[in-house]
Amino acid sequence: MPKPTITDIAKALDITASTVSRALAGSPKVSQATRMLVERKAAEMGYERNVLASSLRRGVTDTVGMVVPRVNRQFFSNIISGAEAVLNPAGYNLIISQSHEHSEDERRAIQTLLRNQVSGILISHSIETKDAEAFKDMLASTGVTVIQFDRAFEGIGDLCVVNDNFECARSATRHLIESGYERIGYMGGDESSNVYVDRKAGYMAAMREAGLEVNDDYMFSNCITRDKGFYNAAKAVERGCGALYCAGDYAALGVIEYARDKGIKIPEDFGVVGTANENFTDVVYPSLSSVEQNSTEMGTAVAKAFLDIKSGKALNTDKIIIPTRLIVRDSSKRRKY
Repeated sequence: MPKPTITDIAKALDITASTVSRALAGSPKVSQATRMLVERKAAEMGYERNVLASSLRRGVTDTVGMVVPRVNRQFFSNIISGAEAVLNPAGYNLIISQSHEHSEDERRAIQTLLRNQVSGILISHSIETKDAEAFKDMLASTGVTVIQFDRAFEGIGDLCVVNDNFECARSATRHLIESGYERIGYMGGDESSNVYVDRKAGYMAAMREAGLEVNDDYMFSNCITRDKGFYNAAKAVERGCGALYCAGDYAALGVIEYARDKGIKIPEDFGVVGTANENFTDVVYPSLSSVEQNSTEMGTAVAKAFLDIKSGKALNTDKIIIPTRLIVRDSSKRRKY
């Protein structure tokens, strides 16, 4: 059966369609008695209001768009959940788009959201996105609230919400040092991203503070996937590396799999710490030490910042920093050294 329309309700009540429309919109031009009559008839007929169409007629929607690199990462799925928990009770719906780590997909996602006149865009950039210039031009005259999170660039949007990535890496590297590991290396991501620039800096700071050499032979960039972790773990071991801080858990998982494949004992002979506290970290063998990024808290902070901006509240900062927490598990618990 076709869905009932405003016209159908009007015919059933023998009133005009415009009166029905005003009544359903809560217009003060319609009496309370008529409004209640229309609402009852609409419910009886199973009428569902097209909120998007109504919002578009007003030139604004109660919809917020979020663009993430991938939804199948626990980090990003937690951010989505945290944001929805704040936005939905406030009357906003969240639409999710994935860039799949491609800048062109990211651009298309933003254009689609803008065409649908979203009230805001919450975005974590793809690893292919090297700068914000294209997005500055795209968003400059829209008036849409833009909040970046995790991967962010300066000079774009109203606010950014990020982790303390420097301290994240510094604390993880310090832990490996204090556990007695030597010749500690680093696996990071593309250094066009603020995230991996800051994590590399944190790793290097911890090494310098301990008086340890930073050996380029133990440093690996563009290495945040499981396959690359496995591949570069072979190089690290061959070059004499004794432990690795990985800027992503999937690379760390690859390191563990390489060690297991080659009979290298973790944590006795080799240590590894990851980042993100993905859902496999406590079930893989040995369990993986990792830095918890408090991603649900990040999603909550992003959504609250959006609501503050929409309500006209003055912000006293253009950056919110979410702290991290090292979770020590078996992969770095050296039993004797």
